[in-house]
Amino acid sequence: MPSAELGDIRLNYELTGPEEGLPVVFSNGLGLSLAMWEPLLPHLPADWRILRYDRRGHGASQVSPPPYTMGQLVRDTEGLLDHLGIRECVFVGLSLGGMVAQGLAVKRPDLIRALVLSNTAARIATAGIWQDRARLAREGGLAVLLDGTLERWFTRDFRESPEVARWREMFLATPLEGWLGGAQAIAGTDFYTTTAALTLPTLGIAGDRDGSTPPDLVRETIDLIAGSEFALIRKAGHLPHVEQPAHYGEILTRFVQAHVT
Repeated sequence: MPSAELGDIRLNYELTGPEEGLPVVFSNGLGLSLAMWEPLLPHLPADWRILRYDRRGHGASQVSPPPYTMGQLVRDTEGLLDHLGIRECVFVGLSLGGMVAQGLAVKRPDLIRALVLSNTAARIATAGIWQDRARLAREGGLAVLLDGTLERWFTRDFRESPEVARWREMFLATPLEGWLGGAQAIAGTDFYTTTAALTLPTLGIAGDRDGSTPPDLVRETIDLIAGSEFALIRKAGHLPHVEQPAHYGEILTRFVQAHVT
């Protein structure tokens, strides 16, 4: 996969689809790589120009020492889009990626034509919760967080299926410094005021069994944005595009066709 040198960081990315296609950017959750979107790809239009990337400290991107700030993660994404010449994209951000999406939409409205905030919020959990998780991770590695993370991410049926092994491995493959940096960025972020100023077409997506960002929390953030839409996916947790990829793809495609194409 190609990579982009962006000053202090090297980011791994994958850009697929026709060069003249609608640019659609996907931004990952904490502890996940760009491979997290693979279950969804077969359910998306073939004429989209799709960009997926690993944020700093994740996947095949460079690991820089923590702490990370949300402003830093937003700048990384901004730099990658500028590097690739991408403008007026549809930006799909899940969890931490959704927080990056909110920050980028405020900072660089020229880059984003429509916004999809999936399983995310203007503020996720509390600083104390993230500090406790970070302490455990420093003491025992990411393995000590694995069971609780998978329980928040997936429904019981999915956790008991062989498919969960892939996501267990992806989480454990995340560099500890990268996870800690991302967790610190989330802990220090509260976008309620700035997100409320957004006016671009926005879709919120939630899973009805999400243990990380419950539907009411997602809805609270989406309601800050005038004219926004909200979709609830049933029998799905924090990664509904994994458990219900066809339904997720249908919702996403319908929103894009209504507001962009």
